[in-house]
Amino acid sequence: MSDQDRYIAGVPCWTDTTQRDPQAAREFYGGLFGWTFQDATPEGVPGTYTLALLPGGDVGAIASRDDDDGSTPPSWTTYIWVTDADETVAKVRAAGGSVLAEPSEAAGAGRMAAVADPAGAVFYLWQPQAHRGAAVVNEPGSVVFNTLETPDLDGARDFYGAVFGWELHDGFWSLPAYADFLERRTPGRHAAMADAGAPASFEAAVAAARAGDHTGSGARWDVTFAVADADAAAARARELGGRVDVEPFDAPWTRATVITDPQGATFVASQFVPENKDVAGD
Repeated sequence: MSDQDRYIAGVPCWTDTTQRDPQAAREFYGGLFGWTFQDATPEGVPGTYTLALLPGGDVGAIASRDDDDGSTPPSWTTYIWVTDADETVAKVRAAGGSVLAEPSEAAGAGRMAAVADPAGAVFYLWQPQAHRGAAVVNEPGSVVFNTLETPDLDGARDFYGAVFGWELHDGFWSLPAYADFLERRTPGRHAAMADAGAPASFEAAVAAARAGDHTGSGARWDVTFAVADADAAAARARELGGRVDVEPFDAPWTRATVITDPQGATFVASQFVPENKDVAGD
């Protein structure tokens, strides 16, 4: 592991979306988040893979998609950092999950596998090589959280605990070792979060959890991007041809909105609002 790594095993580290019209997707997300783009398509690989950039580095990627009949809408994918993709795939199977794509090399960038938890929520494992995950996070236009929505929260607790060592608290997953890792990277973080009134164990939070199936699409992993202004993000998404599925609303610590891009990928845009810390969640 590099001294500059932002992640340890068991922490979501990357996101991408595969779209039928990647140029149109770049125009939408560039207009919404201010992303610029850099081609990262491996030599000899069909299609395109384009990194999305903010000042400071990459935040995710947009890939081309031409191998389906158009019946399945695109989505944003959650990748979780692992030390050994093969060992983690074995843990997924032992815990009752399924393997959709066995571990394979990603052109020197890393080693990856597609898996699903017992309820069917799909995510990817990422064993890093040259690519060490997103360089920019928790800033407007970058990923701030990944959320599991599932009709079986108890089953998810058992599965993700067995595979990654996660612990389920009130609305979020924590990984105890992550708090100490972040404190070493940013000394004083423990004290700052305590002073801000953050919930117990939130300093070790790696993802969120939500019980139920609010869209009828079954268990899934959602991606949340930070924004400076949720209301402005919703308005801009409409201007760019997107759809606002949930109008901006106040939630604990945030003001958020749910947006679907013009090709059908849904995500959350969330504004950090400290004065909302006591707002009741759903």
